[in-house]
Amino acid sequence: MRGRFLTLVFVFCFSGLALAQSISTPALSEWGLHEAFAFIVVGTIVANAYVVGLFHAGKAGTSSRWAAKWEFSPRDLGGFSWLHLAFWSLLSLFLELLMIRWISSEIRVFAYFKNFVLIACFLGFGLGCYLSRRRVSLLPTIVPLLTLALIVCLPWQSLRGVMRALPAFIGASSDVYIWGVPSQFSFPLLIGAMAVVVPIFSLIAFSFIPLGQLVGWYLENATNGILAYSVNVIASLAGIVLYTLLCFLYQPPVTWFFVVGVLLIFLVWRIRWLRWATAAAFLICLGILSFGGKAGTVYWSPYQKLTLIPREQAGKPIGYELTTNDSWYQQILNLSPEFVATHPQLFQEIPIWWNAYNLPYRFYSQPPSVLVLGAGMGNDVAAALRNGAQHVTAVEIDPLILRLGEKFHFEKPYSSPRVRAVQDDARSYVQNSNERFDLIVFSLLDSHTTNSHFTNIRIDNYVYTLEALQQTKRLLKPDGIMVVKFQVDTPWIAGRLYGLLNTVFGRPPLQIDYDQSIFLYSTGGRFFIAGSEARIHEAVAQPSLAAYLSQHSKIAMEPATLTTDDWPYFYQHRPGLPLSVIVISVALIILCWMLVRDTGTAMRSLRWHFFFLGAGFLLLEAQIVSKMALLFGTTWVVNSIVIAALLSLIVGANFLVNFKPLFPVRLAYAGIFLSLLASYSIPLQRFFFTSLFVKVVAATLVLCLPVFFAGIIFIRSFAAAGFRGEALGSNLFGAMVGGILESASLWTGIRFLLVIAALLYLASWIALQFETSSVEAASAAHSESETLASPVSA
Repeated sequence: MRGRFLTLVFVFCFSGLALAQSISTPALSEWGLHEAFAFIVVGTIVANAYVVGLFHAGKAGTSSRWAAKWEFSPRDLGGFSWLHLAFWSLLSLFLELLMIRWISSEIRVFAYFKNFVLIACFLGFGLGCYLSRRRVSLLPTIVPLLTLALIVCLPWQSLRGVMRALPAFIGASSDVYIWGVPSQFSFPLLIGAMAVVVPIFSLIAFSFIPLGQLVGWYLENATNGILAYSVNVIASLAGIVLYTLLCFLYQPPVTWFFVVGVLLIFLVWRIRWLRWATAAAFLICLGILSFGGKAGTVYWSPYQKLTLIPREQAGKPIGYELTTNDSWYQQILNLSPEFVATHPQLFQEIPIWWNAYNLPYRFYSQPPSVLVLGAGMGNDVAAALRNGAQHVTAVEIDPLILRLGEKFHFEKPYSSPRVRAVQDDARSYVQNSNERFDLIVFSLLDSHTTNSHFTNIRIDNYVYTLEALQQTKRLLKPDGIMVVKFQVDTPWIAGRLYGLLNTVFGRPPLQIDYDQSIFLYSTGGRFFIAGSEARIHEAVAQPSLAAYLSQHSKIAMEPATLTTDDWPYFYQHRPGLPLSVIVISVALIILCWMLVRDTGTAMRSLRWHFFFLGAGFLLLEAQIVSKMALLFGTTWVVNSIVIAALLSLIVGANFLVNFKPLFPVRLAYAGIFLSLLASYSIPLQRFFFTSLFVKVVAATLVLCLPVFFAGIIFIRSFAAAGFRGEALGSNLFGAMVGGILESASLWTGIRFLLVIAALLYLASWIALQFETSSVEAASAAHSESETLASPVSA
């Protein structure tokens, strides 16, 4: 099996080696890219092969002297301890969040398919639970972390070029748009990307096996299983809180890994050699993470990695460029009259009055009130002030971007008394605000990341839906103007925005193609202008603007499915499963099966009841997070509160079963199906109450109640199974499959996930009936054999 595993990895990896020529540039030689690709491929293969060898040797009892030093039993740590159970659980959740955030930030393609990292975490932890009776080795955690740190942080330009090119290999197709990635689909490039993604996926999975072993052992050996599982859930919640706190303190990965290292050293402190070996390994890891070599200053916001790079002329900054996860994001420009007068060469090609930031005010000069959605570091806010706006409301979701704008923007727009900065999700603001504005500007609002590791929703998906634009129109005064600026790189994106605005306003929007390079001291993008017909006609009647429009109205468009709150996937052409998602999902399922077999886990020991419970729960959680994001905003605060609330419901279910151990499972199943039916039947718009308290209570009762009933079923079944590691492992394997099934919403819409979840819970009930019947039959057969044997023994 090991040979087949390595053969498959080699085939995947070397199939893409020759593809490096597709991304070669004058700055990045083709040979250098070949070397970098080979470094990633060979490095991940060697690391995977080494870890697989560790499991084989451990199972056979033939570990080398070096590997044996890293092995231990939980009894070597003092046996069962409630404190150790809590800290191993906390560490597991903390490391899971760390891996999701770190990998998706540094390996850009995972920012768009973030639940693939979650699937790897579930796979590794589930495998560990299955292996909870074996001796534990920390090497399967240490080796992958060091390998990934080298791949992510080594200051090698060709290596960074390969990593930046991965989205072009795996994510783009004619039906899916990734910002800055060509839309031509290439199957060979997809295979080349999988050559990198698949081994990285397996390394992430391997790193969680020791943690799963330890948590599984402590749960199985606890004197009170229900209490132990409650401690596990509460400690996991503490891990979420700790990680979220570090994110809000803008701490970098070095701090995250330092926390992991400290926790590990504390937990293995009783074993002297392991204590110091772990410390040495994490010192090396921290050293790798501290590598410099990147231009600009790196910041870590609660949402993304940001890099601010000064743009200089004659040794002085004339602007700043901001990248997110190593992709160009936005910039700071100085368009003040003083700067324009002293730097005429910057405005020779694009005169200042046609600059993209000033263009909206050719349609509404000196507007009394302006709303800027996606205000960023303040260019559109500064433009509103320069053009005579009396009051500007600037909405930006990322607090760090607001701080960077306050600190570095040359015109200091956020310091103006005429500006009110609002840190919020744009959809949340337009949904809950009752202010009216003369001019509303969508300031190139786009996202490079998802709002949660449980869902494929990007943080701007709910901004560009039919319902969202209807709510935005509600804030526009009768004679107001709405300007949607968006970087349109594919015709169907233009067609979608055109269709949305045409539907909302009842007439086609005016379009301006402002496709200019960012290096011309302006910004690109397509302008869609809607609102007051009188103002638009008055503006286009001006000869200068009419002449400009005649030169910038060659619009290429294709029809596209209009996005709604149920199908909010703005960057996908039409409902369906993209080929890239299908191919990589199949590859990951095959890899998962091979890893399960190769670590010595017997497939026949899979507990299908727990498997379907896990799959159903993950889907349930994904759609709850998506709907809560729509109700309360796609912010990290909302995401953290929702996950904490779901874990609290699980703890509540545990305590109910602890006080009433015979709570009817059939009643809990009835509760799941009835609450799922209510959640499916009640339109989400019914929850948009003006009172926040009423909205929270109603959403919790209807949307989150299935989690409570699912928790009752799980803890009752887990207790009946003796809290064995195989049961928890099967549950996590199911959650892994649920993570893959979550991609079905790209085809069916989010609401239909409830139907799939209901079918999975039905399958879990059927599996429970079969398991119960099998146990009863085995018990009856055993009793009959004892009865027949009793006369002989007498």
